[in-house]
Amino acid sequence: MTKLYLAIPCYNEEEVLWDSAEKLLNKYYDMMAAGTISSDSKIVFIDDGSRDTTWKIISDLHSQNDVFQGIRLSRNRGHQNALLCGLMTLRTKADAVISIDADLQDDIGVFDEMVKHYEDGCDVVYGVRSKRETDTFFKRFTAEGFYKILNKMGAKVIFNHADFRLMSRRALDAFAQFRETNIFLRGMVPMIGYKSAIVKYERAERLAGESKYPLKKMLALAWEGVTSLSIQPIRMITWLGLIVFVVSLIMLIYSLISFFVGATVSGWTSTLCSIWALGGLQLLAIGIIGEYIGKIYLEAKRRPRFIIDEILDDESF
Repeated sequence: MTKLYLAIPCYNEEEVLWDSAEKLLNKYYDMMAAGTISSDSKIVFIDDGSRDTTWKIISDLHSQNDVFQGIRLSRNRGHQNALLCGLMTLRTKADAVISIDADLQDDIGVFDEMVKHYEDGCDVVYGVRSKRETDTFFKRFTAEGFYKILNKMGAKVIFNHADFRLMSRRALDAFAQFRETNIFLRGMVPMIGYKSAIVKYERAERLAGESKYPLKKMLALAWEGVTSLSIQPIRMITWLGLIVFVVSLIMLIYSLISFFVGATVSGWTSTLCSIWALGGLQLLAIGIIGEYIGKIYLEAKRRPRFIIDEILDDESF
């Protein structure tokens, strides 16, 4: 039977954690009774420097039932690093690890199907939303645009897939070779290249609390994904510069012809527009190049992506 671990990043999730833990425990017991997973499978919460009682709840859950375990980061490192911490910490303990958010908007009912694909030889199983009917038009438009833009910009991601996935120990060992500091998991995991499958599900409404990915963070995540996985923005600057150069040559020829035929008209409008256009283009180019230089700077430092403060596992008893 498969020894399955769950990696669940948490940040200020006190409002949903008790309810989520109960649902996950019941699901685990059902899967154990059905012989789908082994009895030593675990549910692991990763506390990403929460400021509320999240860690206390995790500690209480662990003291009540050893199926619950916890990892506490020394400070808030962001969802992607917290999830990475869970995956890298658990990869030597489990046959497979499923990552899922603490609010359980992703459907835990497809765990069985994910494990079945794993047993059939898949190293990665992606949870993909089948539809977005519960989203507002704006949310649906921006979310779907998010995936399309990422793919257009060179960051190859699975459409409508976030971070709900199963990864085998083999896949996690391969992923451990990715050592970069700037991470975007949903774009990096497909780079592994092992056999994969897709499981579709309907995403539920959040039980309580607020989404940890409002529009501002979604835009930041999209930019992080593009600049971490692709040099397409720099190539766009190159092409834009080439277009401006061609236009400038055309305007130069036009100006010379106008001068020789005596049709020149002095004016400040064209000059002012040219200055603003070229100035804006230069600032944009410097800004994008600066983003990449900043990432090179961070990568060169090789700072740890996360630091574990405390672990609650079998050895904690």
